[in-house]
Amino acid sequence: MTWTQIYNPLGNLLLSALVAALPVVVLLGLLALFHVRAHVAALWGLAASMLVAILIYGMPAALAVASAANGALFGLFPIGWIVLNAVFIYDITIETGKFEIVKETIAGLASDRRIQALLIAFSFGAFIEGAAGFGTPVAISAAMLIGLGFKPLQAAGLALIGNTAPVAFGSLGTPIIALARVTGLPVEDLSIMVGRQLPVFSVIIPFWLVWAMAGWRGMKEVWPACLATGLSFGIVQFLVSNYHGPWVVDIAASLISIVSLIVLLKVWQPRRVWDFADRDAVEESSLTIDERGAGFNVERSAGVLPTQNTRPTTREALVAWMPWVVLSLVVFMWGLPQMKSLLNNLAMVEVPVPFLHRLIFRAPPVVAEARAEEAVFVFNWLSATGTALLLSGVVSGLLLKLSPLRLLRVYLNTLNRVKLSLLTIAAMLALGFTTRYGGLDATMGLAFASTGFLFPFFSPLLGWLGVALTGSDTSSNVLFGNLQ
Repeated sequence: MTWTQIYNPLGNLLLSALVAALPVVVLLGLLALFHVRAHVAALWGLAASMLVAILIYGMPAALAVASAANGALFGLFPIGWIVLNAVFIYDITIETGKFEIVKETIAGLASDRRIQALLIAFSFGAFIEGAAGFGTPVAISAAMLIGLGFKPLQAAGLALIGNTAPVAFGSLGTPIIALARVTGLPVEDLSIMVGRQLPVFSVIIPFWLVWAMAGWRGMKEVWPACLATGLSFGIVQFLVSNYHGPWVVDIAASLISIVSLIVLLKVWQPRRVWDFADRDAVEESSLTIDERGAGFNVERSAGVLPTQNTRPTTREALVAWMPWVVLSLVVFMWGLPQMKSLLNNLAMVEVPVPFLHRLIFRAPPVVAEARAEEAVFVFNWLSATGTALLLSGVVSGLLLKLSPLRLLRVYLNTLNRVKLSLLTIAAMLALGFTTRYGGLDATMGLAFASTGFLFPFFSPLLGWLGVALTGSDTSSNVLFGNLQ
């Protein structure tokens, strides 16, 4: 049984678009107005999408169920597989206490609050975004800044600003992979185009971040640090996304950004160490402390004040960073075309999705000529990025002297911790796939296309709305990617 999509079931494009948007309205309304948990809201949104597709668009129920199942399966593999194993590596560093040392090495590089913000909110936050994503970088960066004496609201704001540049590539390229799947566009092409747009903003954001906390004058005093941080990040972001792929963009760019700033600090230092005691005045004395003892403002001649009494040794720092180095190397190798081809030849299964593959036809005006929609589930378990992460985690855990039993316990705890996140991802992808195969996205796309010259205004608002209300770039891409 085949079925051809229809795009104006109510005979009025505006009314049809409003009905097509109902699943998204249900999802975002539950999240924003009723503060329903993400996985519950996603399941209700999925139910709404299936009802609209079946009852309004006339989609056969078997095709709707198969579409949702295909999306849920893709949400679990490869996307959920990436998330699970990325968090597993992070949990290993928590279990062994190494993540505290990682934080100390970052925080101990400079006593100037502006430099600390660049290192932690921008560079290190981007590193965690690339390794774990899904809200983890903002939480960790903000906690680190608070631990260094930043006010909670300020720390959260700086962490959010800093997380602007890396989030498009997310955890090991997950947002790009999800976008490619719902749109049918090649992952490499999307990675290239995103990597050509973002670097400009990556250069600007460090300046914005410092300006937000220290004002115009405070930003001008450390412009070399802002430039080194942003420019090094942007260049690597462009090169990796264009010539390798989306998988290690944030990890590579953030590490080079951190190294670039460290190298700069060897040959350059801001004329004064800036703290929260006085945003505007430059003290002539060596040190002033406010009534709460919260801050100081010191001339460079007085020397750099340490942020803590004890710092990790070089060996401790290297051991603590080792899991992330292993992750970067393994994922980079997994992303090489030759390696992917080799691993796919060893173990890859392509399964046409029953009751869906080539049974749904897209029709004009969405496409030039009617064509059947492909629906093939690719189970490339060996070449999958999540498998590279799992291997990295096991190797790192053993090198950190965790027993196999303890590693297994950490993994099971990780699985328990992310189970609702995996359910949310599966439900979101099921919603996105039902919307796509049911033709609902095409109806909304035609409605937006009819806005003519106003479309460039509405287009970015869709992405902003999706991220603001779902809390996930990946979820926003799934919801609105094919519509765009």
